[in-house]
Amino acid sequence: MVCVPPANNTTQLTSLCKFSMAYTEYHGYASVLVCIFGLIANMANVIVLTRKNMISSTNCILTWLAVADLLTMASYFFFALHFYIMRDPDILALKTRSYGWCVMLLIHASFTIVCHTIAIWLTIVLAIFRYLYICFPTKGNILCSISRAKLSIFLVYLCTIGVCVPNYLVNYIDSTETPEQFSTGNGSITINNTIYEIKVDDEGKPIVYTANSWLQAILIKIIPCAMLTILTCLLIHAMHQAHKRRMKLKSQGRKDESDKHGEHNRTTGMLLAIVVLFLITELPQGILTLLSIFIPNFYYDVYTPLGDILDIMALINNAINFVLYCTMSRQFRDTFVRVFCGCCSEHRPGWLKMKAVTAQNGSHATSSRV
Repeated sequence: MVCVPPANNTTQLTSLCKFSMAYTEYHGYASVLVCIFGLIANMANVIVLTRKNMISSTNCILTWLAVADLLTMASYFFFALHFYIMRDPDILALKTRSYGWCVMLLIHASFTIVCHTIAIWLTIVLAIFRYLYICFPTKGNILCSISRAKLSIFLVYLCTIGVCVPNYLVNYIDSTETPEQFSTGNGSITINNTIYEIKVDDEGKPIVYTANSWLQAILIKIIPCAMLTILTCLLIHAMHQAHKRRMKLKSQGRKDESDKHGEHNRTTGMLLAIVVLFLITELPQGILTLLSIFIPNFYYDVYTPLGDILDIMALINNAINFVLYCTMSRQFRDTFVRVFCGCCSEHRPGWLKMKAVTAQNGSHATSSRV
């Protein structure tokens, strides 16, 4: 984001704006690297989570969460490449001389909000499903069935697209013409260059602008952050209770049931880590969005200079789930190795085990390897 000069001249805000302008020079490169890793990681997530042995309501939600993250990072990759790395040094960031790229920026601005909001609410659905499964173990398969998971996913995608309609309407393309002089053999000529940028129509559509501001603040920031905070506490409490039940089963010598509870706890721990990471990413944005509504000029003085930092935090969060799955889920690791490394190991030269064979005369053939 372009750092807008502060409304007042306090040292703190000036320093924040200077920091934003300094970081902008590196933001494009950092974003592209994170997006490349995130695209590969989320494609791997989708492939692994859709294998037959991985089918479950939880993995169904995780699959469509990976799809939302994948779409977000794909859009941001091209955005960062053009508007940060390859941008014209003579014009400010988020401005372009190409009308086509400005249209792409307009689509990107709405598309990424939709995808990111879908990811947030799918994380909430994931936490709710897991909490129900822990609290009602006998009815968990019914309450958290695959059909209900698919219905929840469909509703999240559909409702998010509808809620973000005001955001589609409030943004528009603005153009300005700047004269440039070029020297020629016969003197100089003046050419008008058109520069395009995206602006928010807060004066022409005040009702739509106000509705969009409140919807963004309440349904996309405040309520999700509050729900993620509550669900995090509930999951931690549920995990503690589940651990006590596991220890009780173990003390009674019921090892099989204890191991089963241990596997469920590890799955819950992985999902809790996903929820906590989303909370760490979204809570600061929720607080800043809320302050922007009630404090004059806060959006331009504080929120805008921090825009790139908030973006890179969100991108890292979108890319890191693959690492969590690999480190915290043995089933995911085994399936990943079988899908991506199985074809290589099948044709790799190595030792073949040969069993010992007993001869008819009672002697034993020695065990050999080829």
